[in-house]
Amino acid sequence: MAVKVLIPTPLQKFTRDQATIECNGGTITELLDALEQAYPGIRARLCDDQGELRRFINFYVNSEDIRFLDGAGTVLQDGDEVSIVPAVAGG
Repeated sequence: MAVKVLIPTPLQKFTRDQATIECNGGTITELLDALEQAYPGIRARLCDDQGELRRFINFYVNSEDIRFLDGAGTVLQDGDEVSIVPAVAGG
């Protein structure tokens, strides 16, 4: 199932400067596996050493924060849009 993934600028060095990519995965976890296979090294930027999603990286499926869905187990449908958004802090 094809999912559109929006890649933030700091991670585009892993996707050969592509801001939008098509990837397959039935869940966010499967999508991360597919991203790592296609773009080695990207998973380490998105997940910690235990394989959990980093707290300062936000994932949205069709504009819905996955923290309010099923987290990494959030089910993806063909045509969904996944946005990866680094948290911004400061003042």
